Amino acid sequence: MRIGPRHIVGFLALAAGCRSAAPAVPGGSMGGESYDAYAIRYGTIRDFPVRRLAPGADSARRMDIAMMVWLLRAPGRIVLVDAGFYRDRFMRRWQPADYVRPDSALARLGVAPGDITDIIVSHVHWDHMDGIDLFPRARVWIQREEYDYYVGPGGAPAHPGIDSADAAVLASLQAQGRVSLVNGDSVEVIPGITLYTGGRHTFASQFAGVRTTAGTVVIASDNLYLYENLDRHRPIAQTFDSLSNLAAQDRMRRITSSPRLIIPGHDPLVFERFPTPGRGVAKIE
Repeated sequence: MRIGPRHIVGFLALAAGCRSAAPAVPGGSMGGESYDAYAIRYGTIRDFPVRRLAPGADSARRMDIAMMVWLLRAPGRIVLVDAGFYRDRFMRRWQPADYVRPDSALARLGVAPGDITDIIVSHVHWDHMDGIDLFPRARVWIQREEYDYYVGPGGAPAHPGIDSADAAVLASLQAQGRVSLVNGDSVEVIPGITLYTGGRHTFASQFAGVRTTAGTVVIASDNLYLYENLDRHRPIAQTFDSLSNLAAQDRMRRITSSPRLIIPGHDPLVFERFPTPGRGVAKIE
């Protein structure tokens, strides 16, 4: 990877933003509730080119990537990180294998769609945000800069990185008072759950640090596609700023209690490293 002036400027801007970001809600570091954290696999996309996940990978190399959401459960609160996808056009285009609609996949843990109290949207891409309207009671948490960059007046897409239907749904939920816009980095939006920026997968993607009985788990979502990105210190292939993405990976290591508790967005190895309880569910412990 060539590092030029543009990367350096982006990195310095990231550092400055991390120092100056103001919390959207009162909160502090990782205190408060302790959660049980789970990865839930709701489908698979076969033969995905690895070079679209890890730059420099052999162009012939392919893998079956896992489509996941993450569930965080504490007394009186059940939080999703991302909501998957379900609309027909995505089903037709991607033809996921072993697909279960995300709201139905939660039944493996005895959770109904109406039980979800909050959804943390890591970023606006279709496979992570399309399902937010499947959960009728959930409050949605998304970075203010992410919302403003992608959602225009009346719910029209302001940038092609968001699907038009997803932009309209997000704007509708905002009009209903069900969207909380997070103002920047290192904000404890819910007791025991702190959101961080800097991964730059999208304009203002975020990842979550979660207090659990095993320690602090980092739900990286697509700010880290694969364990391979972390282990080889390779940025994700799709990012606004490669240096910022690498800096975010380093930061994840500092945030978490153990590197094994950093959970990438699409790596099927999650379900081998955390094999229980099984059937497409991995308890992160």
